[in-house]
Amino acid sequence: MSEAFILSAFLAFSGGFQDAYTYIVRDGVFANAQTGNIVLMSTHLLAGEWGPALRYLIPLLAFVGGVFCAEQVQGKYKFARILHWRQSILLGEMLLLLMAGLVPESMNMISGAIVSFSCAMQVQAFRKVAGNAYASTMCIGNLRSGTAALSLFLRTGKRENLQKGLCYVAIIAIFGIGAGIGGNLCAVLGIRSVWVCCAVLSAAFVLMETDRQRDGKEG
Repeated sequence: MSEAFILSAFLAFSGGFQDAYTYIVRDGVFANAQTGNIVLMSTHLLAGEWGPALRYLIPLLAFVGGVFCAEQVQGKYKFARILHWRQSILLGEMLLLLMAGLVPESMNMISGAIVSFSCAMQVQAFRKVAGNAYASTMCIGNLRSGTAALSLFLRTGKRENLQKGLCYVAIIAIFGIGAGIGGNLCAVLGIRSVWVCCAVLSAAFVLMETDRQRDGKEG
């Protein structure tokens, strides 16, 4: 189930929503697109603007911490029976996003860091869709892989390449829908709009749990 398209769709929607949330509501930083944060941070650094540069450094370091945390969870709880380790990541992510929505606007840097940490955990834990490598919280890798697959289809005529390419296109579209809905809801719900992601991730958690229980009964 962790590689199923339906689960990946929920994760991609949430990923797009979170990026829109931090950029629009939390002082123009990216939760997922760390390349953008590095570009903006470097621009401010070279201009001698240390304060604004710090605003982009914090989410970058938080993202690194989230990847590290998710890898540690996988290493320690990969064979846990009570709960799959990826479900633990989802629970942790939902808790973090709940906290992020409670942080006042005067502490945007903290909230942005929390969301970046959360996104990093997700992208580290869920790295395949239908057997293909992908990222649920950013588009550049998916765009490259999808374009390459469609190009291969045109050259070879192999249907599996077409299916692979369309899968990536769909994930990118869902990410965009999540970002679009998130950006518009931010204007209505403000800092608490990120809680929508908690509901989306809850659905992903239920899918995994239902699949896990079914496998347990069959076993």
